[in-house]
Amino acid sequence: MSETQPELVTIASDTLTAAINPLGAELWSLTDRAGAQWMTDADPAFWSGHAPLLFPVVGSLADDTLRHDGQAYALPRHGFARRSTFELVAHDGATAHFRLQDSDATREVYPFAFVLEMAFAVEGATLAMTATVSNPGNETLPFSFGYHPAFAWPLPGSADKHAHRLVFTKDEPAPIRRVRKDSGLMLDKGFASPVRGRILPLREGLFVADAVVWTDLASRALTYGVEGGPALDVAFPDTTMLGLWQVPGANYICIEPWAGHADPEGFAGDIADKPGIVLLAPGESRSFRMDVTVRGG
Repeated sequence: MSETQPELVTIASDTLTAAINPLGAELWSLTDRAGAQWMTDADPAFWSGHAPLLFPVVGSLADDTLRHDGQAYALPRHGFARRSTFELVAHDGATAHFRLQDSDATREVYPFAFVLEMAFAVEGATLAMTATVSNPGNETLPFSFGYHPAFAWPLPGSADKHAHRLVFTKDEPAPIRRVRKDSGLMLDKGFASPVRGRILPLREGLFVADAVVWTDLASRALTYGVEGGPALDVAFPDTTMLGLWQVPGANYICIEPWAGHADPEGFAGDIADKPGIVLLAPGESRSFRMDVTVRGG
């Protein structure tokens, strides 16, 4: 990890300004024209992250160990992208493009060739983010990818946390999943969905048992905010899974579209056989988009 703090890369429209840290290609700030902050306050008493990118794994591996072709590699929770400095490939007033590719250091913990590109663009009230994973190697690339942005809770313009809710585009009756707090591994059983129809009222009690996880979400978009007040429209057309998380008491809520999830309890197989893993053939690429649109109250 870098000793010094890299300079943030700023992009802007007439409505929004976004600031991205090359360390992790991590979105650190999203402000409107009035200067209001729509992301976390990053209070270290709770969690100092902002919006880490999860790659090449989402969540925890059993014993923090990746297994491939009979070999074991030490890979921590959520992988290494969030602690890696990305190359700034292109930057203009409204867009920024970052790249991370395999190196001797990454191959010590993840024995695959890869390229991870991260594109940010602002237009009007929308921030568009697109992650693209490419396989330049000669063997199948197994990976997971996830977004982990922490949005303000409460949002600017509303002091009442309990007025906030998620509204999905489709009914979400399927059971949710949970992870075990000590190991981070996925529990076998499902739990009754807290969503009523399409609406999930947000309460800190949801997160006492850690994250709320949907491994097969019907919706590909949702609205987070206050009915008739400030809100964020969040679209994630390329991912079927979603995590929702915070440390109770903090002033943020993480809305996390995922392609992949933590190891299930009892899994100790090859990374290519991990439930939820993405398998990318040599020469192929796959992209994951997340759009965030600010709607003021």
